[in-house]
Amino acid sequence: MGAQGMVFGLLGFLFFATLANCNTEGDILYAQKQAWVDPYNVLESWNQNLSTPCTWLHVTCNNNNSVVRIDLGNAGLSGSLISQLGELTNLQYLELQLNNISGAIPTSFGNLTNLVSLDLQWNALSGPIPSSLGSLYYLKYLYLNGNDLSGSLPVEVLSLVTSGSLIALNVANNSLSNTNTTQPLQIKVTTIIQDLNIISV
Repeated sequence: MGAQGMVFGLLGFLFFATLANCNTEGDILYAQKQAWVDPYNVLESWNQNLSTPCTWLHVTCNNNNSVVRIDLGNAGLSGSLISQLGELTNLQYLELQLNNISGAIPTSFGNLTNLVSLDLQWNALSGPIPSSLGSLYYLKYLYLNGNDLSGSLPVEVLSLVTSGSLIALNVANNSLSNTNTTQPLQIKVTTIIQDLNIISV
């Protein structure tokens, strides 16, 4: 095979790899659509027969046609979050605030290592805050307030204040117990909001 043939072969491989990735992400989002109740049909454009989810409303992709943002705040959605969302590894923004989403926060969200903002405030989520979220080094904004989350705030998540990029953390209006940590927080421009107090460190 000549050099020109190798180049075309490589381009073809990259094209089909990108297409396969789009289809995989589309399958994941379509599965999430199936798990939700959508009374206002805001997900009507999420058509499984399309080759890419990048044309769907409320979905933003990068130049490689990979999903980087999902904006579905105040959309009237209910139902649970599926664990497969953790496979959207290029996702940077997951904005699902002001819905009625219930069930647990999937531990697989710890695989969303490019995530910058996770906004799940004012839903009906329950169960513990996954310690796996402590793997999200680039996470700047974590809003979990206004749910029915229980247990304590994991030290792994709290450590993102000092070892990660976290600058805003809101877990107020849940059923959380006190969080104990043996390591004092270092000075950083961060706002942590818990029930009955607001701490700036």
